[in-house]
Amino acid sequence: MSGITHDYMEQYLRELIPSNTGILEDLEKFALENRVPIVQKETAKFLELMITMNRPKKILELGTAIGYSAILMNLTLGGLSEITTIERDEKMIELAKANIKKYGLQNKITILQGDCLEILENLTGEYDMIFMDAGKGHYNHFLPHCLRLLKKQGVLIADNVLFRGMVASKELATRRKVTIIKRMKSYLELVSNNDELITSVIPMGDGISVTVRKCKESSEEE
Repeated sequence: MSGITHDYMEQYLRELIPSNTGILEDLEKFALENRVPIVQKETAKFLELMITMNRPKKILELGTAIGYSAILMNLTLGGLSEITTIERDEKMIELAKANIKKYGLQNKITILQGDCLEILENLTGEYDMIFMDAGKGHYNHFLPHCLRLLKKQGVLIADNVLFRGMVASKELATRRKVTIIKRMKSYLELVSNNDELITSVIPMGDGISVTVRKCKESSEEE
């Protein structure tokens, strides 16, 4: 289990979520058999919820893997969203491209190959939603660029922010993960203490944070 919630609670919540069929089921089986990390079941359902509520037309994803999350997000809106996803691992990119092409989504999902931070530094445009799921030790470095690229009413979702519970508990932390833990704590402190942002951290999956900008009162006289 993840170390985020009690095992019995996590198991019960997962049992409440209906199993996927078709494309997503195929990708889940592949990921399980080949030990490829994809978002956990509860996280996937949460993504579906957020996308259905916010109906983002343009989505930026950091971390493609085999394309599971990108395909999930696209299907959730019936193919109406355009997704740009960043991945550095060539093997993952090959698998993701094959999956995206297999299901005819190559016109809706674009993969940018390279280092996430380097690509973010040169990326322009605006996105309705950004899903951060790459380079756990670099979330704090990604943040300024994500905020620059995020639309005023946009939503920033970050996965794995509690990192197997280690971020919240010294008892769970291991020495070789100290750097990641410190950087993840730094990220959560940045989004939690910024006066212009509202962030909620949800103990679901491996920990999810949701960040939006605060509504500013109009300075114009009525």
